[in-house]
Amino acid sequence: MMSHMNFKELPYMLYADPDGRIYDHPYYRMAGFSGSSVAVLQNEDLMLMPEFSKLFYIPDCPPIGLDPSTGEHKVVSRVRLGHKTTRCQAVAAFLEPGIVRSHLPAADFGAKSYTLPMWGYTAVGFRDDHYLAAGFRVEYNHRWDPRNYDDHELVPAVRLFKKTQARGALVNHLVNCAVNNHCFAAKNLFLKRWEAPLPVSRVCNAECLGCLSLQPDYGCESSHQRISFRPSQEEVVRIALNHLNHAEDAIVSFGQGCEGEPLTEYRLIADSIREIRRKTAKGTINLNTNGSLPKCVRELAKAGLDSIRISLNSPRPVYYQSYYRPKNYVFEDVVASIALSREMGLYTMINYLVFPGISDQEAEIETMIALIRKTGVHFIHLKNLNIDPQLYLERMPKADSKAVGMKRMMGLIQKECPEIEFGYFNRSIR
Repeated sequence: MMSHMNFKELPYMLYADPDGRIYDHPYYRMAGFSGSSVAVLQNEDLMLMPEFSKLFYIPDCPPIGLDPSTGEHKVVSRVRLGHKTTRCQAVAAFLEPGIVRSHLPAADFGAKSYTLPMWGYTAVGFRDDHYLAAGFRVEYNHRWDPRNYDDHELVPAVRLFKKTQARGALVNHLVNCAVNNHCFAAKNLFLKRWEAPLPVSRVCNAECLGCLSLQPDYGCESSHQRISFRPSQEEVVRIALNHLNHAEDAIVSFGQGCEGEPLTEYRLIADSIREIRRKTAKGTINLNTNGSLPKCVRELAKAGLDSIRISLNSPRPVYYQSYYRPKNYVFEDVVASIALSREMGLYTMINYLVFPGISDQEAEIETMIALIRKTGVHFIHLKNLNIDPQLYLERMPKADSKAVGMKRMMGLIQKECPEIEFGYFNRSIR
């Protein structure tokens, strides 16, 4: 257990007043949640919050702080400011790309009657004029640095693209993604660089709790508008060829936040890939997918796909089922797609949607190690699962497996599987 001096060295707890103004508490220190359990944070759990991160407050949910004199945690529902007493609301951070959160915000969610929007809520505090967040950087890639996505450069690039390139429904959709939704991948298309998107699917064969493009059940708005049409093969090929032939470190990716499951359009994708590869060998063609249809994955690999990123929230079937809620496929199909992709020579990645207190359980780590050994996957993306923490914990099965910490989780997997790479971003492989 930490000494009282250590408690006092922890960052101060943040809170928001009823109008959303954020303050650091004059006495209580920062705490965090691992799953639904409150945790004492160590200095090694914390990092300076990067410049382009965001702060949120959580309405009607008071923060939980650490009393530095006793080491006890307390719900801090009110604070005195001058001559007034004001109600406190918890504060969370949303971190820049490339960072894995280690703890959730510590809050009393008992009075919450709504579903939070889909962000990666992270514990955050304040010390020595700096915000400190609970997380660690798994990868830095200048191509995804927010500083490289200034809309002052984007707007003229979009105008030039419209003047010089043929336009169609897919281009119009991607203009909206870039300009209004501020999608970095869509911006890359018009800035002629790096990874660009090729959304094609209107439907999905899963009903994920944290779906970014369709939220019919929980009163939480989708963060993307799902594509509403089937693009023509001609337009898909035209956009892809232009990008692969002229962009720096070019990648084109099927499977975006603004679409359903791309494997439901595997024929369109396969025909497009064959035509693209008939005309150019440049760049990387990638697929982001749930991996639900191994036969379709085989067809895409035969057509000329280069890399694949298959998403899962857990290697344990019951946890996967509870989040993805698959329709007409099972978890074993996903495992088969991972193994098949590797066998067919694709650069094979797992898009691991991680959540503190569940992803770092000992049983989860053991199962992930077994999956890596079984499939031979090359790379694991550690992506913070964007979802209301309370909703996710309510829907996940209860387990008595010990959580060891997110950073230690990664270290234990690396120790047992030294060939595996960890990161956050897709890679060009040509």
